[in-house]
Amino acid sequence: MDFAPTPKVAALAERLSEFVAERVKPAEAVYKEQLDAAGDLACQPAVMEELKAAARERDLWNLFLPDEEFGAGLSNVEYAPLAEITGSSPLAPEAVNCSAPDTGNMEILAQFGTPEQQERWLRPLLDGEIRSCFAMTEPDVASSDATNIRSEIVADGDEYVINGRKWWTSGMGWSRCRFAIFMGRSDTQASPHRQQSMVIVPLDTPGVRIVRDLSVFGYNHPRGGHAEAVYEDVRVPRSNLLGEEGGGFAIAQARLGPGRIHHCMRAIGAAERAFGLLCERVQQRVAWGRPLAEQGVIQQWIADARIEIEQARLLVLKTAWLMDTVGVKGARIEIAAIKVAVPNMALRVIDHAIQAHGGGGVSEDYPLAELWADVRTLRIADGPDEVHRMSIARRELRKYEAAPSKN
Repeated sequence: MDFAPTPKVAALAERLSEFVAERVKPAEAVYKEQLDAAGDLACQPAVMEELKAAARERDLWNLFLPDEEFGAGLSNVEYAPLAEITGSSPLAPEAVNCSAPDTGNMEILAQFGTPEQQERWLRPLLDGEIRSCFAMTEPDVASSDATNIRSEIVADGDEYVINGRKWWTSGMGWSRCRFAIFMGRSDTQASPHRQQSMVIVPLDTPGVRIVRDLSVFGYNHPRGGHAEAVYEDVRVPRSNLLGEEGGGFAIAQARLGPGRIHHCMRAIGAAERAFGLLCERVQQRVAWGRPLAEQGVIQQWIADARIEIEQARLLVLKTAWLMDTVGVKGARIEIAAIKVAVPNMALRVIDHAIQAHGGGGVSEDYPLAELWADVRTLRIADGPDEVHRMSIARRELRKYEAAPSKN
């Protein structure tokens, strides 16, 4: 395994680091000021459009897509360090058009979309003209098991009729969000993993109704929030089907594999930012007659954080390398492992940074509270820790079934 960056990636990383440090982080306060002045979380602050224009000028756009026709043509290993850089600011992913859920949706459309679907939906996403959302999670079932999905996709002539209730559909309430990729059951008689399909649902279709927006630990997120929505007798053309009928579960797995690496590397970026703030803070504050940096417990926090960040980064890079060389199926244990290890590591680092900042740590004067809230959701999003641990354990135990002892 060689994780050394290629000249292309090294150049991108240098430009991206400079862009985030010089343009994006200073824009965070401006972004909040413009949101507050507008009094509307669904608006697009002008500073974000300025950042997006600046990113395109620097050729820092659609870095995540491995298909050179649509993106930068980077492998998972090559994109991983770039995702980490963007994770240091909540504004950076959108500024370079690499933010979820659009990234996953663009991957689906690039891999499974028809030419017509790509022209109508993928191209505007690639250009940053529109946004999209992903409607999978449901409030009435344990959605950690996707086979529990109860929303219906029923064929009726040349159309599909869709009924169901979804929630945590991020970005749905934003005026720029034009369509959802909707996952529902299309064949209740098929095997459990062949019952689901995915269809494109334009959000202006009659029968689509947002019930409410959901906050995350009290944060009302801008750019459309996290909607709970009802789909009642929604009709879309059968040409809006993604892939084949019954292929929804497989498409979801294809979407989540790279997505988990993106999430984890961004979480490492968040941990690195919190680590930097922690180190700066303890140098500046004095308690009991000496700087906090000289206190033994603080030094232990710093040492443990550096060790754990490096461990997490290497595990994610190994996972990315496996996906590049043997595919998602060959990296299932590692994909599950990073999804458990990285958010928990990042939460410990951010928590210690919050503790070192005292009251300031839980305020909006520093980015720590928002970073913590975002990372904490990752222990649920894309599968909770418990499901990933179960998956790892089952795969490990299979190696020892009816096999002679080698220990």
